[in-house]
Amino acid sequence: MRTFYPELEPYDSGLLDVGDGQSIYWEASGNPDGKPAVFLHGGPGGHTNPNHRRVFDPQKYRIVLFDQRGAGRSEPHASEPGIDLSTNTTWHLVDDLELLREYLRIDRWLVFGGSWGSTLAIAYAETHPERVTELVLRGVFTLRKSELDWFYEGGAEAIFPDRWEDFIAPVPLENRSMLIQAYSRLLHDPDPAVHVPAAVAWSTWEASTLTLLPRSDVVQTFSDPRYAVAFARIENHYFVNRGFFDEGQLIRDASRLASIPGVIVQGRYDICTPAVTAWDLHRAWPEAEFVIIPDAGHSFDEPGILDALVRATDGFAD
Repeated sequence: MRTFYPELEPYDSGLLDVGDGQSIYWEASGNPDGKPAVFLHGGPGGHTNPNHRRVFDPQKYRIVLFDQRGAGRSEPHASEPGIDLSTNTTWHLVDDLELLREYLRIDRWLVFGGSWGSTLAIAYAETHPERVTELVLRGVFTLRKSELDWFYEGGAEAIFPDRWEDFIAPVPLENRSMLIQAYSRLLHDPDPAVHVPAAVAWSTWEASTLTLLPRSDVVQTFSDPRYAVAFARIENHYFVNRGFFDEGQLIRDASRLASIPGVIVQGRYDICTPAVTAWDLHRAWPEAEFVIIPDAGHSFDEPGILDALVRATDGFAD
């Protein structure tokens, strides 16, 4: 069973001005002369962490991580009062990836993404297939209406009814028929007494359902108010706008991935992004290897998922 590579520190990092008053935090670790790979974190609105470096062999890979607009160490942070998210869309992030690639003087790179990171990875690869050497995807998410309805409008309630009660608690009874829209109003209310509890409820709902078995450390991270406000605001903004995609766009355009070697890793009991989406992508992109982990949920560091991801990056290292 493969697990994380040893801990390592970046050899370079910085803030890259990507326009629109936005600067994204980036870092590079591993071998400066190695095979370039970029890790795309989830959310949207999550952030990178040191374990994300550790799914790549540091002797063979030049490992690039970055925090997407408004998140992590990027500036401005989406928890700030009066934050404007109008220039935070999928297509802004695709352009940011290209700016970062050019800034780092990388011609082509492996693109690795899980959850929302898989969404961004697919959108980037369908837009710039000539820049992608391979794709490694986990917990595939494409923001179709059925996917959003399942997790944010009541489907997953059947599995987590107790956690669901906590999720809907901040929403007035009369607004519970369209929860994503209702949360949008709460999260952008200027009063911290309104938007902070709403953000923590939104973020904690996701944290409580990410893993096959409960993980208090994950819930604690997601319930930190500053993290939760940025995470919930960005995520909700994307969901209100359906990812800035046409309905079903990423699956529809998957033929653009045909020339890119890929691996799709999916937990059988993933509640956040159920396996049907990964399967639909696999059918539209049969050239990719499809790996289902029978005893896993959504999180990338669950043993079976981590094993498959590290095997994938090892397989592409040379």
